[in-house]
Amino acid sequence: MKGLKIASVIALGFVLIGCDSRIDAVNQEMANIRNQPPLPIEPAPVFPPVPNFNYSAQQLRSPFLPGSIAQELKIMSGKRVYPNFSRQAQPLESYALETLTFKGSIKDGAGQIMALILTPDGEIERVQRGSYLGINQGRIVNITPTQIDLIEIVPDGRDGYIERPRSLILIGPVD
Repeated sequence: MKGLKIASVIALGFVLIGCDSRIDAVNQEMANIRNQPPLPIEPAPVFPPVPNFNYSAQQLRSPFLPGSIAQELKIMSGKRVYPNFSRQAQPLESYALETLTFKGSIKDGAGQIMALILTPDGEIERVQRGSYLGINQGRIVNITPTQIDLIEIVPDGRDGYIERPRSLILIGPVD
């Protein structure tokens, strides 16, 4: 038993000596790296100057606007259109126009055609010429058995508004 203790102490001593020599070797290598002269830094690349470009197409359509909006801006130049924020909003003005579905039309007792609109909530609403729908104050100007034509008032991107024609096409009869 005594021999086992002595052998354990000797083995432990060799292990500690071996660890010490690895740590000393790492410390010596780090000292060598620190004592080396620093490597030179490459100079920044030289970029050639960019040639000047004179834009000579100011009178043409802006490449940053879709063609239809650019055309609408030309048509509406000089006209001032503003949404009527004091008008009482109608129920269908709380929905985006894209979420409303034209499902059919009926005629009232006076022969005036009315449209049936399906809301995202699954409700059917009746509208007529002069009614408003969509979040851009879309006013209905014409209703046919297959289409609803309306005029929306949308921002023009230049602190003003323009009128934009839109249409809802008949999707199918009411289920």
